[in-house]
Amino acid sequence: MTEPSALDQTFNVIIKHMVETGQAPHYTEIAAALGVPVEEGRQALHALFKAGVPGWLHPGTDLIASFAPFNNLPTQYRISVDGVQKWFGQ
Repeated sequence: MTEPSALDQTFNVIIKHMVETGQAPHYTEIAAALGVPVEEGRQALHALFKAGVPGWLHPGTDLIASFAPFNNLPTQYRISVDGVQKWFGQ
């Protein structure tokens, strides 16, 4: 089996962090998880969204606003698991 691509690894870091914490990671956290310099983590984040991943950054920033199926900002779509609500849906 081939190694996951940089985009695959970035996607995995973000979705795993959102599932575990209910919050999107900052690009510095992405960089740390990937074991790359901070600027490469920021570039990986932008490359992922440019590749067409459903979601978006908050306008004019490097902050994840939404990453399907989750939204990093509160919405009327609350997601609960085992009685714990820490996620919002798109």
